[in-house]
Parts: sequence; structure tokens; C-alpha cells
Amino acid sequence: MEITKHFFFNLSLLIIILFFALVWAEKNSKFRFSKGCSLFWLLFMMWICFQFSFQPSPHYFFDLRLIIVIIGGLYVGVGPALALSVIIMRGFYGIEPGFYSNLLLYLPLGIILWKLYPWFWKQVPKKRIRVSVTMAMIISVLTVITMEISIPPENRFDAWFAYLVIPPMGVGMISYVIEFAKRNLDIRENLVRTEKLEAVEQMGAAISHEIRNPLTAAIGFVQLLQEQKLPPRKRMEYLTIVKAELESAEQVIQNYLTFSKPALDKIEEINVKKELIQVINILRPTANQNSVEINSNFALLGSIKGDRQKFHQCFLNVIKNAIEAMPRGGQLYIETQYSSTHITIEIKDTGVGMTPDQLQRLGEPYYSTKGSKGTGLGMMVVFSIVRAMEGSVRVKSEMGIGTVFRFSFPAYKPDLKKE
Repeated sequence: MEITKHFFFNLSLLIIILFFALVWAEKNSKFRFSKGCSLFWLLFMMWICFQFSFQPSPHYFFDLRLIIVIIGGLYVGVGPALALSVIIMRGFYGIEPGFYSNLLLYLPLGIILWKLYPWFWKQVPKKRIRVSVTMAMIISVLTVITMEISIPPENRFDAWFAYLVIPPMGVGMISYVIEFAKRNLDIRENLVRTEKLEAVEQMGAAISHEIRNPLTAAIGFVQLLQEQKLPPRKRMEYLTIVKAELESAEQVIQNYLTFSKPALDKIEEINVKKELIQVINILRPTANQNSVEINSNFALLGSIKGDRQKFHQCFLNVIKNAIEAMPRGGQLYIETQYSSTHITIEIKDTGVGMTPDQLQRLGEPYYSTKGSKGTGLGMMVVFSIVRAMEGSVRVKSEMGIGTVFRFSFPAYKPDLKKE
């Protein structure tokens, strides 16, 4: 059973190479091979077949090259290129009877596979596998007939078993693996497409809801402004309300734009300590109103690169949420740490905390821990800005104990210009 052992070894090598090809494609996020990339892997597999072929005589090489030609011809559409490659590779080993047998077998096969390729991909997966195996069986029978005519084997059972069983089995196994991988990829792409559609639907519903409320209020006050006998004081009051509602609608739109495309309008050096002090001063009245004491401990040094306005927007949202998480008062700790590579900002509150489910969903579109009082936009914007500024954020929280936000940004190192 010498030929059978060589064929099983050949098949094992082909399956190992196929495995590495699929892993490589998955790692590179390019599972749908181009024809050029596929041809490279197929030629490599064909070269392996020739290197480990069985030679019953100096003029004949027995291996599983037909599996490569059939799979490449039917699944990739490179049948003529592979058939020509087989003939050229075989020619390197000598122009003798085995070469001419190879030429007569693979030249017509390459043309047939090229013609079958468009029809092949119109079939359902199960039929594609059956067609591949049937094609392998036909070529195996023709090979056995050619072998019997040109060089009858000493052990016919070994040769017949090797050619009539292993190539169709190998084609069937590889076809099934390809179809399985393709089906999984299609399922994954459909899932991503569905999630995107759901996100668009949710975004449309959220925008409609969040903008409709201020616009409805503004329309109501505009209708009141149409009254001729309205006192000037009331008119000014209504105009102020209309302006505030329109600004609220504009802020909602701005939040969505920041989330969907968190581009930094202006890249500049940001002194972390200085900017955080400004944010704290803005929110101190809100903290006092909620009986929240703000404790800060800033590193003397520390700058990052980014958009100052976006930085303010990010930490206004986080610190404001921390204050609102302590309706009965509490302690808010803001601390920065500086190293040669990173700036760390830690914001810790003693508020109500979050459940593991709330923590896991934090930053999801349209999800808010404030219930009907929140839109879920604030944390979406925070995460988007942090990503845009090449930073990271980690959140820890326990119910009844509080929440800790830990931000990390690359430290800014200005280029030193030589005088």
C-alpha cells in the first residue's frame, strides 16, 4: 500500500496548508481571496504535491495534483492557469511519456473547468460539492486507465484504491471546508448588515424623539407669539424659551455628529490640569446644588494632544454624570497621574453605582442609566472623543459604592527644535 500511504500523506499536507491559508485570511480580514491570492496558495500546494510525489519509475510521478486543479478550477476560476502550471512543473522533471500523459489529461481539463466555472457558482452548496467529487472521480478513472495502458502497477489494489478513493475523498473534504467557511462568512456579514440596519433604525427613532420634543415646544410658543395683544415682556420671555429649545435641538444633532464622526477640528497641546480646573469651575455650581464635594489631586506636569473643545465636552459629560449619580450628596475625586508615555485621569464618585448589566451596556447608542431623563448621547460622545484622541477608558462600578472612570491618553512630547 505504498501509493496509498503517499497519497494520504499528500492529502494531510494539503489540508494543513488550507488550514493555514484560512487562518491567514481570517487574521488579515480578507477571507474573500482575490484570484491572485488564491492562485498563490494553490500553486504552493501544487509544488508541495510534486515535492512529495510517489515515483514507481523515473518517468512517472503519482500525487494529488488533480485535487488542486479541480478545486482551483471550480471554486476560483483559474483552471487554465493551474493546468498550464501543472504541465510546466511536470516539464521540469523531464520531457518523457509521463509528461505527455500529463499534457493530454490536464490541458482539456483546464478548459472544461474554465467553461464550468460560471455554471458551477449558480448551484446550491450541496450540488457544488457533488459536482466537485464527481469531477474528481471521472479524472481518477481516466488516470487509472492511462496508468494501466502506460505503466501497469505491480500492486493493482494499492494503485486503484489510491486513485479511485483518496482524490474524490480529498476533493469532497476540501469542498466541504470551503463551503462551511463561506457559509459562516455569509452569516457573519448578514449579522453585521442587520446590526447596522438596526442601528440606523434606532438612530432615526432617537433623533426623531429627541428633536421632536424641543421643536414641539418651540412651535407652541411661536403660535403664542402670533397673538397681536401679547405684552412685550411676555414676548421676550417666549422668544427666550424658543431660543433655548432650538439650541437644545441643535445640541442633540451636534452630539450625534460627534458620535458618528468624532473628527478633531483642531489639534493642539492640552494642559490637562488647566483644562480640568476649567471644567470643574463650570460644574461647581451644579455640584454645590447637589451637595457634592469635589476633591482634586493633579500632577504638576502633563499634556496631551487633541481638540480642547472636545476635551471639555468629554469631561463635562463624565463629571456631570458623576454629580448626578449622587442626588443626596457625596464625594467626587478627580486625580491625574503623569508618566513619560501616558497621562491618566481618574474620576471617582460615591454615587449609586451601576449593575454589571448597566456597566456592560455603558456607551451603547441610546442606552442611558438615567431612564427617561437621559438620552444616552452623553456617554456615546465620551467614548467617541476618547477614541478620536487615541485614548482608552476603563470603568468600574459597584451598586451603592460608586463608579470609577479611568482615562489614559498618550503623553504629548513636543519636538525639540535645534537652534
